[in-house]
Amino acid sequence: MNIDEATAQNAPKYAALVLLTPAQMGEADRAAEAAGVSGLVMMEAAGAAVAVAIGERWPMRPVTVLCGPGNNGGDGFVAARHLEAAGWPVKVALLGTRDKLAGEAAHVAALWDGILAPFDVACLDGAGLVVDAIFGAGLARPLGGEALVMVEAMTSRHIPICAVDVPSGLDGASGNVLGAAAKANLTVTFFRKKPGHLLYPGRTLCGEIAVAEIGTPATVLDAIDAKCWENGPGLWQDIYPWPEPESYKYARGEVLILGGAAITGASRMTALAASRAGAGMVTLAAPEAVWAVYATSLINAIVRSLEDADGWQALLADTRRNVIAIGPGQGLALKRAALSWPR
Repeated sequence: MNIDEATAQNAPKYAALVLLTPAQMGEADRAAEAAGVSGLVMMEAAGAAVAVAIGERWPMRPVTVLCGPGNNGGDGFVAARHLEAAGWPVKVALLGTRDKLAGEAAHVAALWDGILAPFDVACLDGAGLVVDAIFGAGLARPLGGEALVMVEAMTSRHIPICAVDVPSGLDGASGNVLGAAAKANLTVTFFRKKPGHLLYPGRTLCGEIAVAEIGTPATVLDAIDAKCWENGPGLWQDIYPWPEPESYKYARGEVLILGGAAITGASRMTALAASRAGAGMVTLAAPEAVWAVYATSLINAIVRSLEDADGWQALLADTRRNVIAIGPGQGLALKRAALSWPR
């Protein structure tokens, strides 16, 4: 089976691992609405999912839900309503005023009849948990004003945080911080993860990541030109060249490693990694003075002594060696010489 055939056969599996940029997530939302799933239904499902995730991870405690002026804030209002209905003490602080909200966010905000506190750091007093629903992954400018002050206060107070979509201030496309972002214990996102959830520093800021389905049909991915997936066995195990009874070592490729003289650990780990990844043969070439260091510590590789650049060139002449690692623990002189030779 070639890669194209495997891709077609395992499209649903690959679709589960796809990462969507904030712009692509917007496309997915619009496609879902075109398919008959209303934005209000998705917002209600998103907020309910946040409340469920919180209830599964924390015992009941006072909660402050910080809502922004957009759909992320709408998700926060829904989560607040569900938590309060379950008996949690909840107060909401809104960045801005209700009359400035629009669309689904305005609708769900009107359904909130609980405490609506001013959006200042005092709203964090007594909170045992903060729901960060100020800004989502599509934030395009650094935080400032009241939002920045609030995020900095969340960081300094060390209150557990559940972020909605992403921690406010995190770029969902790159994982970069726009001004500031408070580290979350849990981030609940929807339909698919975004690159910013996995790229540092975003990865450390998101804490545990939970992906909730909110009614978006997987078929919306058909029209989205996704170019990024989360790495994992599900992405490649069906096209991985697993050993067959008729296989032999050269069919699986040979790795040639140029080992260093002063620092040997990196080269030895490279040899071990190549073997574990499935190379048919691993050869490590190292200066004669340290040959014994490599030979006595590697049972998974052939260790060859190397006196000079000519010896390295002789090893390269074997065309079965189709993967070459140059550099781990290697000095600059031999490295430059090795890199200058045509394959």
